[in-house]
Amino acid sequence: MTDRSYDVPGLRTQVAIIGAGPAGLALARLLERQGIDSVVLEDRSRDYVEHRIRAGVLERGSVELLEEAGCAERLNKEGLVHTGICLQFAGERHRIDFDELAGASIVVYGQTEVVKDLISARVEPGGPLLFEVSDVALHDLTTSRPRVTFRHGGRNHELECAVVAGCDGSRGVCRGHVAPGVLQSYSRDYPFAWLGILAAVAPSNDELIYAHSNRGFALASMRSPELSRLYLQCRPDEDLATWPDERIWEELQLRLGLPGWELAKGPVLEKGITPMRSLVFEPMQYGRLFLAGDAAHIVPPTGAKGLNLALRDVGLLAEALVDFFIGGTSSSLGSYSERCLRRVWRYEHFSWWMTSMLHLPENANAFEQKLQVAQLRYTTTSSAAARTLAENYVGLAPV
Repeated sequence: MTDRSYDVPGLRTQVAIIGAGPAGLALARLLERQGIDSVVLEDRSRDYVEHRIRAGVLERGSVELLEEAGCAERLNKEGLVHTGICLQFAGERHRIDFDELAGASIVVYGQTEVVKDLISARVEPGGPLLFEVSDVALHDLTTSRPRVTFRHGGRNHELECAVVAGCDGSRGVCRGHVAPGVLQSYSRDYPFAWLGILAAVAPSNDELIYAHSNRGFALASMRSPELSRLYLQCRPDEDLATWPDERIWEELQLRLGLPGWELAKGPVLEKGITPMRSLVFEPMQYGRLFLAGDAAHIVPPTGAKGLNLALRDVGLLAEALVDFFIGGTSSSLGSYSERCLRRVWRYEHFSWWMTSMLHLPENANAFEQKLQVAQLRYTTTSSAAARTLAENYVGLAPV
């Protein structure tokens, strides 16, 4: 796909948004609908951004935010509404009923599709969105008139703005422009990763299956009625070359299979290794720079929270920017980090808990595995424990 380039109107805007992932694009769209100008800068190509495989589970709150942004028409037609998930352990499969326990549901709709919808909503009316931007640098962040310099289309540019939104992910440039000593980081690296595949085969189950086994964790998920997304716990340094398709399907069947139940197989379209890490940077703001999404925090994927947390961030940031530009008050911007971090730490805990309960620890012994099974059995037989999982998974837990 050929990238379309946009001139930066007057090289001035109200909000400079760095990063055209779901966070940056959703923020731009929410601001646009309130009459607030923004320019979005992205270092990758449009084709790359629209095709990178990421998360696929949306909380109800995320769906509502995309509806507010006017970008949910296709989501509401094609998204798969799920009212529960399955937890599997000790040869048993148990269903956690979200509808009964939390009065809510989730929607399976790939992040790639969310990004495509948001990009279309941005470019069709000619909203400033520049792909393949390089040499991005932020200046004067502690003043009322920050600047962003960058290179695009073979030329150097300088963009004046009132606010910079850092939505450029964990490897982006924005966080590096915070003055030394301001940010405090909290992190945890996990001794395992996910080997994931996208397969051209109908899902084997109507809902997601999270499986604990003595061979390691496995997850059966989906992207559509024709595409399955499946994962295996593996080592972070796993060599994909040692995992031909046949071995992957065999291992998935061993970890997910039950008597009388077979995993459907199909052509593997993609495969890759996803490391697992918990990471939070505090505060999420510095002067007129506001961090959102992976630029500020990372969660292990077990709880399906990464995309949802990013959208929650920009929902709060959009509200604060409306107060600032239209209401003339900066109090919401001033409390942005504090309000975001309450939810960030709730989601970090839930993601850590799900990860710890379902994955075999490195060099796990029989005692540790018994403890995990005991926790899983309690979660699936206690209405209070099941409700805790359901409320957190659908995004309704108090923060």
